[in-house]
Amino acid sequence: MKAEDLTFSVAPMMDWTDRHCRVVHRLMSRRARLYTEMVTAQAVIRGDRNRLIGFDAVEHPVALQLGGNDPALLAQAAKIGADFGYDEINLNCGCPSDRVQGGAFGACLMREPELVGACVAAMKAAVSIPVTVKCRIGVDDQDPEAALDALTASVRAAGVDALVVHARKAWLQGLSPKENREIPPLDYERAYRLKAANPDLIVAINGGIRAPAEWQEHLAHLDGVMIGREAYQNPEILLQADPLLFGEAAPVADAFAMLEALEPHIAAHLEKGGRLHAFTRHLVGLFPGRPGARLFRRHLAEHCVSAEAGLADLRAAVAHVSRYEGAAAAAA
Repeated sequence: MKAEDLTFSVAPMMDWTDRHCRVVHRLMSRRARLYTEMVTAQAVIRGDRNRLIGFDAVEHPVALQLGGNDPALLAQAAKIGADFGYDEINLNCGCPSDRVQGGAFGACLMREPELVGACVAAMKAAVSIPVTVKCRIGVDDQDPEAALDALTASVRAAGVDALVVHARKAWLQGLSPKENREIPPLDYERAYRLKAANPDLIVAINGGIRAPAEWQEHLAHLDGVMIGREAYQNPEILLQADPLLFGEAAPVADAFAMLEALEPHIAAHLEKGGRLHAFTRHLVGLFPGRPGARLFRRHLAEHCVSAEAGLADLRAAVAHVSRYEGAAAAAA
């Protein structure tokens, strides 16, 4: 894996970054690395693989995020993911939900760095694509200095290709997953120190990152930035990634052009019996500040959720939004 592979990425987000969301994001950035929602190793092995981890070739580069704590099962699931064509396998060591706590994986693995190393080693032996880890800086009463150093040492010894650090602790008791994304204080400096101590390890940062100016600030210290909720709540920000970070033109001029490029994907989905809402639920954050944006969102909610909804309903929603280039600035 090259450092530039992780220069900019969109975080794996449960119930958000499904295959339809990833197509929307890809149409606004060729270079962003996209991630699946976390899928447990057992689900990949035993479940409906096409439904769980199938993806559109347009999504490349795209990574499969796995959850689990059994090296053998993770290796098997990683091999399946690699055979599906994923560009990277990522191990989740940061999710604090009750579900992962019950299974003793996710953020719980911050307490077991040697096990994480064994999981990475098993996956590395099973696949030829990069294997990475996404973690927190610690959990509960752990010292973030010791906890993150211990995890890093273990996965480095196992041959990990990169580490993505969500620069907050996770509190496994007393905070919900949503609160764990907001309440524990961010400590970006901890990630900076980790990179300084491991200059040859690819390190990216995640957590509370929004404006493009912040992307550049972090990239002065680290190899990559990963944005999460901002990409979902304000997806048009992705249009700035390729020009700003890679010196390349964005794939499309604006959100209107993205929606036009999205239509063939929606049409193919509808022809297979899918629903328009599978795509439109990922479009609610479009057109911030533009006249008509509120009517656009209302139309999505009222007319694009039924089983019968089609492209005409999406076009009607878009028709509410001003296309005048100065509209957003005038409304600000």
